[in-house]
Amino acid sequence: MSTVVQGFTKSLAMTVLSEIGDKTFFAAAILAMRHPRRLVLSGCLGALIVMTILSVLVGLAAPNLLSRKWSHHITTLLFFGFGLWSLWDAFKQDGDDDEFAEVEAKLDADLKANAGATKKSSKDDDDLKKQKRSFLLQFFSPIFLKAFSITFFGEWGDKSQLATIGLAADENPLGVVLGGILGQALCTTAAVLGGKSLASQISEKIVALSGGVLFIVFGIQSFLSTVEA
Repeated sequence: MSTVVQGFTKSLAMTVLSEIGDKTFFAAAILAMRHPRRLVLSGCLGALIVMTILSVLVGLAAPNLLSRKWSHHITTLLFFGFGLWSLWDAFKQDGDDDEFAEVEAKLDADLKANAGATKKSSKDDDDLKKQKRSFLLQFFSPIFLKAFSITFFGEWGDKSQLATIGLAADENPLGVVLGGILGQALCTTAAVLGGKSLASQISEKIVALSGGVLFIVFGIQSFLSTVEA
């Protein structure tokens, strides 16, 4: 089992490079431009923390279902697979893709489909401010729940979630949890505070290339540790 620092470092680097420019990153930025930032930030971050902890728990259970040797081999293959996948995504991009606009259009469609509910949600939020309701009730407003659900289901089965499961099966789980949560907090806070201006400066190709190289490096390191064992 690796050290907490090693698990923390790997998880932090992987999370930041996986989440920057991700669809849930853009969704957080768009929601923050339309609703109170504190509610969007708490909803998105809450979903990501829950997802990170669940992923680590699944990774911890993996060695009980498979031998540690086999779980290590699977993790190594996952890293190489995700690395090649990210590199392929980077090279096939022609530079004209605007994922921010795509996510915004999707959220706009959802907004129109639920126009009545959205108006009611906005009214409820105004009422919350005027009536100064309790902290707990504010953070379980429709906006909080919307941000939480969009982020949670957007991340379910995502590449970063599967990579976190693989890391937790092979690295110190406490380090993976701490690194993952810090990485999610940094990315989500940047998305909520930076908004569209930050999203327009992100090079999806560079992020994909960096993530691909990182996964390949993790895969090589994991493979070498198997050879040395």
